[in-house]
This record gives sequence, structure tokens and C-alpha cells, in this order.
Amino acid sequence: MVNEGGDGARAGGSGKNLPATIDTRALTSTRDGYGYGYGVSAYPAYNSAEVSGDDIDLVALARQLMVIAWKWRHLILGTSAVSLVLGLAYCFLATPLYTSTVRIQIDREASRIVDGGSTAPDESGGGDFQKTHLELLKTRAMAERTVAALGLDRDDGFTASSPGLIGAIFNLFRGPPEDVDLAAQAQRKLAVATGRVQGSVDVAAVTTSRLVDIHFTDTSPTRAATIANAYADSYVTANLDKRFEANSYAKVFLEDQIKQLKLRLEESEQALIAFSEREDMIQTNDKVSIAENNLSAANSALGQLISSRIRDEETWKQVEASSAINLPQLLSNGVIDGLRTQRNALRRDYEEKLETFKPGYPAMVEISNKIAEIDRQLATEVSTIRNALKATYESSASQEAQMRERIEELRGEVLELQKKSVRYGILQREVDSNRNIYNSLLQRYKEVDVASGLGTNNVFIVDRAMPGWRSHPKTTLILAGSLLFGLLAGFGAGLLIELFDDRIHSPEDAEKATGLPLLGIVPRAEFPNGIVAELADPRSAVAEAYRSLATSLQFSTETGLPRTLVVTSAGASEGKSSTAIALARHYAITGKRVLLVDADLRRPSVHSKLGYDNAIGLTNCLTGMSTLHDVVQVTDLETLDFLASGPLPPNAAEILGGTHVFSLISVGLEIYDIIIFDSPPMLSIADAQLLGAAAQATIFVTGAGDGRRTIARNALRRLQLARAIVIGVVLTKFDIRSGHYGYGYGYGYEYSQGTDTGSTGTSASGLSGGLSGVKALLPKFGRRDAKTDHSEAA
Repeated sequence: MVNEGGDGARAGGSGKNLPATIDTRALTSTRDGYGYGYGVSAYPAYNSAEVSGDDIDLVALARQLMVIAWKWRHLILGTSAVSLVLGLAYCFLATPLYTSTVRIQIDREASRIVDGGSTAPDESGGGDFQKTHLELLKTRAMAERTVAALGLDRDDGFTASSPGLIGAIFNLFRGPPEDVDLAAQAQRKLAVATGRVQGSVDVAAVTTSRLVDIHFTDTSPTRAATIANAYADSYVTANLDKRFEANSYAKVFLEDQIKQLKLRLEESEQALIAFSEREDMIQTNDKVSIAENNLSAANSALGQLISSRIRDEETWKQVEASSAINLPQLLSNGVIDGLRTQRNALRRDYEEKLETFKPGYPAMVEISNKIAEIDRQLATEVSTIRNALKATYESSASQEAQMRERIEELRGEVLELQKKSVRYGILQREVDSNRNIYNSLLQRYKEVDVASGLGTNNVFIVDRAMPGWRSHPKTTLILAGSLLFGLLAGFGAGLLIELFDDRIHSPEDAEKATGLPLLGIVPRAEFPNGIVAELADPRSAVAEAYRSLATSLQFSTETGLPRTLVVTSAGASEGKSSTAIALARHYAITGKRVLLVDADLRRPSVHSKLGYDNAIGLTNCLTGMSTLHDVVQVTDLETLDFLASGPLPPNAAEILGGTHVFSLISVGLEIYDIIIFDSPPMLSIADAQLLGAAAQATIFVTGAGDGRRTIARNALRRLQLARAIVIGVVLTKFDIRSGHYGYGYGYGYEYSQGTDTGSTGTSASGLSGGLSGVKALLPKFGRRDAKTDHSEAA
């Protein structure tokens, strides 16, 4: 609780804007057990826009590359100058080379005087045709033909190689030349001349044409033109020789094949004649034999017989299965029809007389006997018809069986004939095939014989080479390439240095390395009269930066300005103590009751910077030897008190780890509005962890060019394990001019230095410039809290 009585009056009424109670639940909710998100939950916009890194800002990347180039401009300019000097020296020392060009035309095929006489492969393909010729022009065989045509292996000026400066020096110390084998020497010169010709020739195809340029480079312009022309002539001759060789080989091959085919044709004809005589086969023009015709006719007759048999069988089955006489086969019979008519007449007469006479009457008996006789005759006639139908059915079945046997006989004859015909056809086709091949090869042999005497070619020389033009060294191109290489090498070296540099240089490095929001940036400055004298000047850049940092702290948590604040860093001499002093003095000037505690119990430095005694202090209070009122020292500011470290204990971590620190904070908050601890650096000690766990908030200070990313992450990880709430990072010793960072500080400094701002030096423009880096970190507080905090800053 804040004492709103006498102590509140002493604070000048400024303490009434602070929260009356500390919401520990709200503070502990910001403790993230994983990662480095200390207190980052209050900055949702910052996390999504900056930390995620999902969207790549090309403009920012280009700007960063420009910053790196400007930072390492001396290295880039130095490497460029060295590379340019080396390129210029090479241009003066290099041997001039001259290039001559001969242009040839390569058609897809030579003009055909005799159609079909060429034996060369068809060259009417696509891109592989021209590529084939280009590769052939680069072969060693072409270089050997050129060397042989010009006798270059016997030209000492062409085969001799310059020993160079070092070789000439070694030659001075060599003895007399030894006897060498002339044959070996000639072979060596031939190999040297061939390798030089092959290495100096370059072939390039003219786009969308059948033209090819052959370039040859040599130290002599006249010799370059001579060798280029000889190279083209050699290729023309080689292409023509290839055609003659192909025709000659074709003639020899065709002669051998014709002899073999002639023998094979005679053997096949003799085999055909022998087979015809043995099998009594006579070749006719009829396509269908008699046996095949007989088989076809028999099959047709069998079909008819099968139809008759089926019909007779169905008739017989109907008559056999029925006992009545109402079948069509029976009713159509004339005898049965007459008997039925008589029977019907007698039956009507019997029915008429039955009405008058009884059945036993003689006339009735007579009629009945007649009806019975007619029934007997009908039965006899029906039996006769049935027997006739059965006989017809059996006759049809017998004919069908006989026809089937005949067909089987005819099928056997046809199959036997077909087998003989197949064998005959095989022999006949072999004879025809051998005869056709023989005639074709004989015709081809005659065409090749005629075409071999024609010197047609598909390669022509279009333009012969002239004395060469100077192609090396190309001074302008070499100097431009050297300059470009120097620029790229210098920039690449600078970029590699930046990539492997683990130090924190810029605000972006601080945010990325720690994962914390940036609370403030303090420029690099020298303090010849001390930090207090520098802060006393409200127009100084350092004072303005610390005022901006103090304003940022008022928006750092949901409850506003933390009442207990620990200032720590990863290593020594990173501006931690100066930051604690500057924050304490700023809040004291604004009217808050502030206690500055030098909690560095190993190498305290705040008392020397403020000019106070260190005989008694924090250690006396924590060990219970003195009370807080006894060890507090009054400063030049009425609302700022200072608690020195006191005598250095041998067990600083044990003293800070006890309950006395919490008691000190509890008692101090009854008197002061805010308590600021200057803790020792993290290094490998636990003092800052213990203080961070006891305080409401912790800020992490890192020096530009001094702090390293790995060390900062390790320090923050240790604070995380101690459950310390790290609310942000402060970058000190930052040289704004070296990085070209637009954070609004440059405008604020210039404005405050060039304008009379009064005793406080906090103009509207300076404050807005200091807050420009904090706007992106503002949490979504209510309008009332934001206005209240802003009024405190004003």
C-alpha cells in the first residue's frame, strides 16, 4: 500500500496516480514458462507483426543490404581498387591474341545427280543435325588434318612455348641440352601443334541459318587467318572423303551380298522344283481347288439335310406323343377326312333316333356297329400315317449321318492339300524373296557405282578468313569485370562478417536476439564529467533517450509503471548502472518518490558515479545490522534517495536469496513510489536472478557492439528459470549515424538542441520523437489509462 499521508505529501502528490495495490495475479500471468516471451503477452500486435516473420519485407531487406554496404564501404572500395589494379596489370602484361573467322555453309544433304546413289546417312533431322556437325568441327581428327595440311608440327614458331619469367630463370641454371630422339621429338611437336589448334578453334552456329562460323585465335593475325582457312578446307575435304569412303565400302559390301544371294536364289529354286515333282503338284492360277469346292458343296447339302431331319423329327415326335387325330398331319389326310365325315353323319343320325328309340333297338345297334367300324378304320389309318412319318424321320437321319461321313473325308483331303500348299508356298516365297533382294541389290550396286564418281558435297565455304582482329585482352571488359568482382567480393566479405558476427549492433538485433520489445535506445556518448552531469543537461541526446525510455516504461505493463524495477545485463560495462541512475533521476524529477539501490554486491559502481559513500548500505540492511532509514543517503534531488551496496560480503547470493530482500521491498514501498535495483550482470552468478524473482519487473540492458546474441539468450533463459518478469530490452551505446535507422531520435535530438525547451527539455517534438519507437508496442489499454499515463509523461 502507498502511504498517502506524510510520505505521500513528501512525494509531492505524484503518488496518487500510481495503483494503490499491486495485482500480483496480473503480473504472474505474464510469466511464460516456455520460450523467451517475457511479458510479451501485453503486445499482441508486436508479436504477430514482428516476431513471427511470416511475411518477408523486400523493402526492409533492401534497406538492410544498403546499410551493410555503407557500413563496410571501406572494405568494398578497397577490394574494388585492388581488383581493378590487378585487372589493369593483366591487360598490360597479357600477350595480345588475334582472331580470324571463316564462314561455311552446311546443307542438310548434297545435291542429288543420281537419285538414290548416296550411301551417307539421312541428315534431314532437326537440331541434332547441326549439333553433330558442330561437334565434328571440334574433334581432334580435324585438328590433325589441319596440322598435316599446313605442316604446323614443323613450324618451330608455332610449336615453341614461351617459358615465362620463372622458366627463363630456371633455364639459366640448366646444363647443356641432352641428346633427344628425333622421332619422339617429332611426335611431341605433332601433339603440341594438334593440341594448340584444337584449343584455339571455336565454332559457333549462326542463329536460324545453315551457316557456321569457325574462329581461330593466335598471336599472329596472318597465321590466324591461314589456319582458319585451312581448318575450313580440311572439314570440306573430310566431309567429301567420308562420302567417298562410304560409297567404296558400299560397293564392296554389295558385291559380296550379291554373290551370296545368287547362290541362295539358285538353291531355293531347285528346292521348289524338287518338291513339285515329288508331290505331283502343278501350279495353276485357280485360287480354289476341287477338293475345297466339294467340301463347300457337301457342307451346303449337309445343312439342307439337317433342316429336313429336324423337321421330320419334330413331326414324328408330335404324332407319337399325341393320341388324338386332330393333328395337322392327320387332318390333312383324305381317307381320315372321309371317315370322319361318315362318322359324324352316323353320330348325328344316332342322336336323332335316340330320342325315339332305345339303344338296344336293332336300328340303333346297327348304327353303333357302323360307328365302331369307322373308328377301327380311323385307328388303322392313323397308325399307318405314324409309321410313314417315323420312316421319313429315320431316312433323314441316315442321310445326315452319311453326309457327315462324306464331309469328314473331304475335310481330310483339303487339309492334306493345304499342308502341301503351305510347304509349296514357303518354297515359292523364299524363291520370290531371294529374287527380289537379288534384283534390288543389283540395282543399288549399279547406282552406287555411278554415284561414286560424283564429287558432290553439302559443305561449302562462304567467306574466307582475313587477318585477325585483336580479341584479347579486352581492356574495357576486363576492367569492368574486375571492378564488379571487387565490389561483389567486398560486399560478400562484409556480408559474411555480418552473418558470423554474433554481436548485437542494432535495435532489430536486440529484438530478434531477445524476443523482447524494445523499450529504448541510448546513443553512444562520452561522459567526461560523469553521467550525472550529462543527465543534468536536458538538451543532451543521452538525457532525451533516457526520458523516452522512462516514458516507455509507463506503458510496459497492464498496471502502468512497475513499482519495483531491476536493471540487469548479460555482461559488464553495457550501461546497466547508467540506465538505473538515469531512470531514478527522471522519475524523481517528475515528482515521484524514488529509491535507487546499488544491488551489485560484487563490483558496485553507482556510489562512485553519484559521488557518495559506500561504507554502509544494502548488506547492512539485509543482514539485519541496520534499518532502511539508517542506511539511506539523501541525494541532490529531494525526491531521490540512494542505498549503496555497503561492505562487500563473501556470500552475496546467500544474502540476496533470503527473505530480507522481500522485507526490504515491502518496507520500501511504504515510503517510496518506485524502487530501482542496479543488479550485477548475469555472467555466471545468480544475484540478478534472485533480484528479478523478488521485483515486480526487470529490464534487460545490452550494449551495441558489446552484447552477444548467445550470451543474451542464455541470460534471459536463466531469468526465465527464476520466474523473473522481463518486460523489455534497452539498447545502449548505439551509434545512430552508422546505421541510418529511422527511429525518430535524430529529429528529437536536433530539435531539443536547437530550441530552448526550458529546464526540463521535454518539448512536444522531442517527446513525440522519443515515443515513435514505442507506438508499435502499446498494449490495447483503455483510453482512460492511456490518457492518465500520458499525462504523467507530460
